This record gives sequence, structure tokens and C-alpha cells, in this order.
Amino acid sequence: MPDMGDLMAMLALILLIGAFAGVVAGLLGVGGGIILVPAFFFAFSYLGYDTVDLMQICLATSLATIIVTSVRSLLSHNKKGAVDWAILRSWGPGIAIGAAFGVVAATGLRSEILMGIFGVLGVLVGLYFGFGKPEWRLGDAMPKGVPRAIASPILGFLSVLMGIGGGSFGVPLMSLYNTPIHRAVATAAGFGVIIAVPSVLGFFFIEGAAEGRPPFTVGSVNLVAFVVVVAMTLITAPWGVKLAHAMDPKPLKRVFAVFIMVMALNMLWSAFSG
Repeated sequence: MPDMGDLMAMLALILLIGAFAGVVAGLLGVGGGIILVPAFFFAFSYLGYDTVDLMQICLATSLATIIVTSVRSLLSHNKKGAVDWAILRSWGPGIAIGAAFGVVAATGLRSEILMGIFGVLGVLVGLYFGFGKPEWRLGDAMPKGVPRAIASPILGFLSVLMGIGGGSFGVPLMSLYNTPIHRAVATAAGFGVIIAVPSVLGFFFIEGAAEGRPPFTVGSVNLVAFVVVVAMTLITAPWGVKLAHAMDPKPLKRVFAVFIMVMALNMLWSAFSG
């Protein structure tokens, strides 16, 4: 049985992380994984949990929360007719295959390497999020044939290695190929389900090292963080939505982009300094 003081400290930190992730998701319409993975890592590290597969636990737990939030988002968007099911059906199989390979790769990589991957990709996501232009285009329609067969597994693979859903890569990709932003956001929620479900099922069966793990971790998923974050995001996401209607989101997106890049660079620093 874990020490009650340690458990309460962990619970307090996870409550704060979940509340912040929910507000940001409601305010800016971004998924929580880009926040949750580094937040989980630094919170667990601060509390003294130093298992060699800590990064895998952070990725798996983030993806577990994404199952709930993505399904909820997908159903909500589908009621409004915003989901492009043709894109989802054609891209889904490749994304799922890439996600499965992502679990295999994440299991075999050291935490430091996963931190480095998250750091590099996080900086790129932050740069696009802050400075990308809505008029940028790579084509008039989503790729098909060989380009889709290559791109869809890569999207699933990289998303698992970062512990994120479909928004961070899927929305920019669809926007660059002339998909309206609201439709891209709605469809990316479906990407999140396709990425998270098979990967979390895989992570549940990966035990990892027994020493130094956060309490109540099953396989590579921390159940405390999963339950608390899902509950908090359901509570605080509507607060973020209200703020979004009361404030100009453009400068906030720039600030959040800088925030993402700072966290990503901090992850890179931790990877190389360790």
C-alpha cells in the first residue's frame, strides 16, 4: 500500500494538471496530450518516481484519457454533422497500424529517447500552432493512394510516441489539404479514438520495471492520473469554452504556442542532461 502522504501529494498535482488541461482544451480547442505528457513526467519525477519506463507510463496514461475525451468530442461533432467520415474511413486503418507499431517502438526505447522525440516534435507543433497561416495549402484534397498509405501510419506512429490524439498532427494536415477548420477538428477527434484505443490496449499488457513506479499503475497506465484527469477535464473544459467566447483567441494561441515550446525544450534539456 503506498504511503498516504505520497498519494495525496500525487493526487493534488494531478488535480491541478487535469484542471489546466481542461481549461486549455475548452479555450483553444487543442487536445490534452501535448500538455499531459510533460506535466505527468515532471509531476511524477518531482514526487520521486524514477522508474526507467516513466516516459512510457506518461504516454500510455495520456492516451488513455484521450479515449474518453475523443469519443465525447467525436459524438458531439457528429451530432452537428461536422465529421468527415470518408476521411476517417480511408485514413483510419493506416493510422491504427501506425499506432500499433508506435506501442512496440515506445516499449523498446529508453525514456530519454522518447523525451527527445517529444521535445523535437513538440517544438514543431508549437511553431505551427503559433505561426502557421490558415491560408497555407499543400493541395486541394486529402492525399490518396500511396501518399495516404505512407502518411497515415506515420501520423499514428508519431502520435503514440508523443502520447497525443489526432489534433496536433491531424488538424494541421487536413487544413493544409483544404479541409475547413471546423471539419478538420471534428474529424481529428476520430483520429484520436483510432490512435488511442489500440495503443492503450497494448500498453495495458506492458508491465515494465517494478521499481519506482507510481502507485496504481496497471501495465503502463496510471489509473489515478487517468480517472482524475478525465474527471477534471469534464469539469473545467466548459470554463475554457466560456473564456474563449469572452476573449480574443489569437494572442492566446501565440502564448500557448510559446508554452508548448518551452515545455518541449525543457523535455529536450532533461533528456540530454540526464
